Amino acid sequence: MKHLSILVPKGHTSLTNIEGTHQIFMELNSMRMAMGMPKVFNVQLVGLDKETSQRDGLFTIKPDVLIHEVERTDLVIIPALMGDPLQAMKQNEAFIPWIIQQYKNGAEIASLCLGTFFLASTGLLTGKQCATHWRFANEFRNLFPDAKLVDDKIMTEDSGLYTSGGAYSYLNLIVYLVEKYAGRDMAILISKAFMIDIDRKSQSPFIIFQGQKAHDDESIKQAQEYIEKNFQQKITVDQLATKFAIGRRNLERRFKKATSNTVVEYIQRVKIEAAKMSLEKSRENVNDVMYNVGYTDPKAFRTTFKRFTGLSPLAYKSKYNREAAVR
Repeated sequence: MKHLSILVPKGHTSLTNIEGTHQIFMELNSMRMAMGMPKVFNVQLVGLDKETSQRDGLFTIKPDVLIHEVERTDLVIIPALMGDPLQAMKQNEAFIPWIIQQYKNGAEIASLCLGTFFLASTGLLTGKQCATHWRFANEFRNLFPDAKLVDDKIMTEDSGLYTSGGAYSYLNLIVYLVEKYAGRDMAILISKAFMIDIDRKSQSPFIIFQGQKAHDDESIKQAQEYIEKNFQQKITVDQLATKFAIGRRNLERRFKKATSNTVVEYIQRVKIEAAKMSLEKSRENVNDVMYNVGYTDPKAFRTTFKRFTGLSPLAYKSKYNREAAVR
């Protein structure tokens, strides 16, 4: 039997991640036993204190064991740590040597949603692909530039390290881990029992592009604002360089550093975000929306739209437009 350690961090932690993960793996054990098969995991909540207060004392979790009582484990689950990531890391730094040692001993480590920040603080994600909630992608890149963050993935797997995208997408990673440790048939049963959409790969349809302005480069902010106000027009890098009196190469370098996007990517994202809003709320057809956001080539529009959302414009409209869904 494998040993599963679900961490109970201090501070403001996702109780949903902790309880949901515990419930699914306990149910996996129950299903297996009902079929005359052995349990897969010895499931334990692992903490730093015998009682861990959450949500300013609203909830209290009592871990099964403390980290010094777990000499060896096979799978570690790190739930999302809310609030200021630096403060959360400092508050829970006692976990870090233990996590690193367990990984060196052969354990696999899975972080859920914002738990990726804490996993990255161990240094284990350096050079590794990872995911987190799309809303905090820029903040993550600023703190951990050596990790390979992918915005669109629901989950990633790299060298025994697993990460999930935002919020309830952690369920997809848990089902994936069930499949890895207990087989496809059990994963399907779990997905049906908990009504989890198995094999969902992308969080792209859920991403809302809000523009990355959490930086101090005022000229780049002005360029961003110009793009956002004039996205219907054809905007070129040379045009922006001339308008803001910045050399083209310097503009591209500063823009990428400030926003994590090239100028062209930023323009595309602004256009596609406007297109998404129209497809969600208006009665306009796809071609009308395409022209309204400044595209004239249907193939280029469809290709760019799908690259950023994971869906075709028509599929997106069918999914999110209420009238289209009713029809």
